[in-house]
Amino acid sequence: MSQIDPITTEIIRNAFISIANDMNATLIRSAFTPVIYEGKDCSVALIDANGDVLGQSLGLPLFLGNLEICVKLIAEQFGWDYFKDGDVFYMNDSYMTGTHLNDSTIIMPIFWKGQRIGFAASRAHWLDVGAKDPGTPVDSHEIYQEGVRWGPTRLYENGEPREDVIDLLRRNSRFGEATVGDMNAQVAAGKTGEKRLCALFDRFGLETIMAARDEIFQRTETLEREAVQALPDGIYKADGYLDDDGLQSEPLLVNLELTIKGDVMTIDLSGSAAQARGPVNCGMTQTIAAARVAYKLLICSEVSPNGGSFRPLEVTAPARTIFSAQEPAACGWYFSSLGLLIDLVIKALAPALPDKVAAAHYGDSMVITVAGEDPRHNDEFYLMIEPTTGGWGASNGRDGENSLINNVNGSFKDIPVEIFESKYPLRLLSYGIRKDSGGPGKYRGGNGTYREYEVLTDSDLSLWFERSKTTAWGLFDGSAGMPPSVKVEIPGEEAAEYLKANAVPVKCGTVIRCVTGGGGGYGLAFERDTRAVRQDAIDGYVSVDHARDAYGVSLTELLEVNVAETERLRSSSGRH
Repeated sequence: MSQIDPITTEIIRNAFISIANDMNATLIRSAFTPVIYEGKDCSVALIDANGDVLGQSLGLPLFLGNLEICVKLIAEQFGWDYFKDGDVFYMNDSYMTGTHLNDSTIIMPIFWKGQRIGFAASRAHWLDVGAKDPGTPVDSHEIYQEGVRWGPTRLYENGEPREDVIDLLRRNSRFGEATVGDMNAQVAAGKTGEKRLCALFDRFGLETIMAARDEIFQRTETLEREAVQALPDGIYKADGYLDDDGLQSEPLLVNLELTIKGDVMTIDLSGSAAQARGPVNCGMTQTIAAARVAYKLLICSEVSPNGGSFRPLEVTAPARTIFSAQEPAACGWYFSSLGLLIDLVIKALAPALPDKVAAAHYGDSMVITVAGEDPRHNDEFYLMIEPTTGGWGASNGRDGENSLINNVNGSFKDIPVEIFESKYPLRLLSYGIRKDSGGPGKYRGGNGTYREYEVLTDSDLSLWFERSKTTAWGLFDGSAGMPPSVKVEIPGEEAAEYLKANAVPVKCGTVIRCVTGGGGGYGLAFERDTRAVRQDAIDGYVSVDHARDAYGVSLTELLEVNVAETERLRSSSGRH
């Protein structure tokens, strides 16, 4: 292999990332359903011939490095020669991909001059894959209730679509044509990756690109090992609880033991809950990906992920636990434990990295789903599914972000109100920042969100809201954020409160009020700058009463700081 200069290496490195970004843009612009073209619930990766990442676009962090594992699993099952020029593979098996059946993975091998040079891979959330209830059932207790499960299956062979297989996909979805449309968008993303990568090989040639790849991987591994080596050797522990599994009321333990030994970090989840009856389980592939998210937040976060990333990281979880689910475990709401896992890794390493860590965030996707028949469109069946934003944790020198999507969803976007109300028989009555919900601290936790819907036709409501028991904790004497809640007001009935619900019938005129939790604070609240508390009150993030009770800051009717009363409050509290 020839030596390569750093300028050429950087050009090729950025080209890999650019190709992945173009693939992602193609997918989003070609998709049929709002959850992809507006919400951007998708990720793509450009992968080399050995199944290692060359470039990954912005997308859902939860899939970090996951798509490469899926390529390697196919090769492990069938051999590398199984991939032929013109093939396109589809898979969604939760025990292989690690996620729920709605997350559809499409993989295309890329050939150049008759040689396999890589893969274009994508994952996108398909609205419905044939579950017992529309979308993803909240009360499933085995995977067979969650949809049709596919191992690696050829959708295209010799460059031609297999219409019999595609017809099976269409027939097993409540939104058959849209499903095929989203599938085609992912195929188009793969073809974009194929075209761009082959052009790059035409420009630089195989030998130069392989030399650049090896240099990129080696440089990344070296930087990450140095960063891990800089941490004090030792065992770091943290734990927390999921509220329940959606079927039973008992909380589920997420326990981790993180070991630093030299330039290796090991995350051991052996102490976590056994495989649950409800749909909170996930496959090991996705557990590894979530651990990689937490690792990347703290280790060389400025370096784009590639095949050299994560080599210092080892992740273990026993089979038949919530983190290494086995058939027939339900996996529909697999991500709740993973969001908690990411926060817990950061909490465990807080003593070693006090200036780099952040307090916990609100923790979950907080999903609302409404389904039924839309009288505006000839009673056509509709399905609205929407994750909800919340507060993030504060860090040393910085307040947490208000109303930001959770850590597993990354670049997921709100559906604009105009699109929302034109697509669905729902009205968005109010939407804003939930005052006082962020955890108090020297640096304030971010506030959660309130969101209020009116249902305009008889429908079914499903909810998945989490982290009410282990709320977003603070760090270094910071306080926890507030938990979530949902109130449902059905005309003629007594209002009810839920966190999880499956296909609850709601009448036209029902109002659904959702509030999400806030992030944890960092440091003592009574050490917060009084000017910052005053500005929070002006901005509507903190009420006058909360400023007094939580921060010891007295504000006048004009929101000026009453200096004398503030000094009295803070000196008499013993909390400063």
